[in-house]
Amino acid sequence: MRSWWRPSAWAPAVVALVVLAAVWQLLAAHLVAQGQTYLLPLPADVLSELAGAPGTYLADAWTTLSTALLGVLLGGVLAAALAVVLSEVPLLARAVLPLAVVLNTTPVVAFAPALVVAFGFGRTPKVLVTAVVVFFPVLVTLLQGLRAAPPDALMVLRSLRASRSEVLLRLRLPSALPALFTALRVVLPLSVVGAVVAEFVAAGSSSGLGTLITTSAASYQLAPVYAAIIVLAVMGVLLLGAVVLVERRVLARYAPGRR
Repeated sequence: MRSWWRPSAWAPAVVALVVLAAVWQLLAAHLVAQGQTYLLPLPADVLSELAGAPGTYLADAWTTLSTALLGVLLGGVLAAALAVVLSEVPLLARAVLPLAVVLNTTPVVAFAPALVVAFGFGRTPKVLVTAVVVFFPVLVTLLQGLRAAPPDALMVLRSLRASRSEVLLRLRLPSALPALFTALRVVLPLSVVGAVVAEFVAAGSSSGLGTLITTSAASYQLAPVYAAIIVLAVMGVLLLGAVVLVERRVLARYAPGRR
């Protein structure tokens, strides 16, 4: 944790952000000078938009975030349960995994309208779309973690006539914790993307950052669009940071040799 306070840890990211902001300012100012104000807003306009209506962006951010977290909960729990079953029944894994691959390679926007027809214009289809986005990465990563239990420890437990449930609880699940957190580092920021895409496709909501982006872009208001993008970026970074913090504490306690 203390390493984050060292300049070598945060200074490169800060420099990169400053350079990005400078390039943005120069490019936007050049476009404004040419009368092309509809292409890229000035950073000051975006910051003014955020400062002028912080409550609106916080409310929309919470709508998108809650949808993303519900999708992670639903898709993650289902994927984790299926991964445990598939790790215990290899024959079933050979039958199910190809179907999961097909689901993963199908663009989520292709069946999002069908979910709207089936479940209405509320939050449910958006949560389901996010759950689908989350499902495959958790399934594959956790399944690999469950199968990566140390062979020596597995042989010892089997020599002691440990049951399948004992092997699962005492060896496979603790060994899979690093894989689980690897999956969470991927799917938590990805869930925000899934929630926004769902808000793009599954209409019927008056709130959410995806809805804000859609309505603002339709009326050629670029400052709110870029303000929402910045909020989404900050949200993704905070989710990733939260996972890293929890991962360090959990692995230090339950899998100290695998941090």
